[in-house]
Amino acid sequence: MPIDLLKVLIPALLAFWIGIAITPVVTHYLYKHKVWKKRGGKQALDGSVAEEFNRMHGENELHTPRMGGIVIWLSASVTIFGLWALGHFFPSDITTKLDFLSRDQTWIPLFTLLIGALIGFSNDLLDTLDEGPKGMSVSVRLLLVLATSGIIGWWFYGKLGITEVGIPFGLPLEIGWLIIPFFMLVSVSLYASGVIDGIDGLSGFVFTSIFLAYAFIAFNQDQINLAAFCTMMAGAILAFLWFNIPPARFWMTETGSMGITLTIAVIAFMTDSLGEGIGISALPIIAGLLVITVVSNILQVLWKKFKGRKLFKIAPLHHHFEAVGWPSYKVAMRYWVLSIIFAVLGVIFALVA
Repeated sequence: MPIDLLKVLIPALLAFWIGIAITPVVTHYLYKHKVWKKRGGKQALDGSVAEEFNRMHGENELHTPRMGGIVIWLSASVTIFGLWALGHFFPSDITTKLDFLSRDQTWIPLFTLLIGALIGFSNDLLDTLDEGPKGMSVSVRLLLVLATSGIIGWWFYGKLGITEVGIPFGLPLEIGWLIIPFFMLVSVSLYASGVIDGIDGLSGFVFTSIFLAYAFIAFNQDQINLAAFCTMMAGAILAFLWFNIPPARFWMTETGSMGITLTIAVIAFMTDSLGEGIGISALPIIAGLLVITVVSNILQVLWKKFKGRKLFKIAPLHHHFEAVGWPSYKVAMRYWVLSIIFAVLGVIFALVA
């Protein structure tokens, strides 16, 4: 047990300090090359000008670098591959045990993180060019997310033989090949929640709480390598958060949020029937703030379509709180508190159900 705890905790510390160490290099590059939007402003969900958002944040978009998510996936990559190299080239009882790169537990979430980061990086790069398209269109990004999640869903079904979904207080539900489109649906929904990265310091702690909750669940299922991966992600995100606290040195943007949200979907499925648990059913609780973010967007669109007016001053909900007068730091810190509460409730639910 003690060595398992070390295996779970050390990656978190390494990823954090590696993230802290590489951030000055990353930010030097981002500021030197002015990696921010050259044209400020956003569109609302219905395609109109997002006047409230532009009033609150439009100016910041023109001088705050994007691509801060590089710190997250780069520090995570250095950590997991570094411990793997240490275990293989300098084998000992300790170094071999600390290696948590494994085919059965961490290959899929690592692949998802890096593919999502690469797609997001491409979008961010287009978003910061002086000329050319203003990032990838929403339809293109959704197609790429669907394609990626479709491949991963097939791997769950075809290679790992996952055909069930854990049901709280009951037997698993057999859905067969439908596990593939179900995983795609969960992935797209989580990706849509990435817009929570809209206030300095907000998304980092929310994502950290989610990964720590799943680390606890995976550890309880004796999926030690997966638990180590989750704590590593938490450590890497905390390093990002250190520099994203207001005033933010950079924003996460797609290269961070896409990889992170898709990876959360993978981990939820890996802590479900594969781990003899209910990781999927616990997801709406653990990631409650992400659910609220997506639902508030959907309600805003539907309300405007059928009622002819907006339900919120601006969607998603965290921007509505800003629009009605809450300081951004108050919104962020209250979301931090709620993210801890949701994470604890989700863990309790996963353990007792």
